[in-house]
Amino acid sequence: HNLEMKHLPGADPELVLLSRRYEELERIPLSDMTRQEINQLVQELGFYRKETPDAPVPEEFQFAPAKPPPVLLPPQAPTADGRTPPKGDKEEHSDL
Repeated sequence: HNLEMKHLPGADPELVLLSRRYEELERIPLSDMTRQEINQLVQELGFYRKETPDAPVPEEFQFAPAKPPPVLLPPQAPTADGRTPPKGDKEEHSDL
């Protein structure tokens, strides 16, 4: 479910992951993978495999494996001493 195969003659095979709005999220090259590895990858990504082509898809999988586009954090301004503060460090505030 939610997986479409398009054959492009001469192009290297790749899995293109799109958001609900059809924005490209990621491209995964498939040239060096076996069929079994590709099937495992698709399963790990959360795609739902229907028993038959016309089988219903459970509600919780209707939009699977859709994930939101990556969130880009704004660049941090350098501190007074000219260094950029380390990412992910959260200081405790004594006034809170």
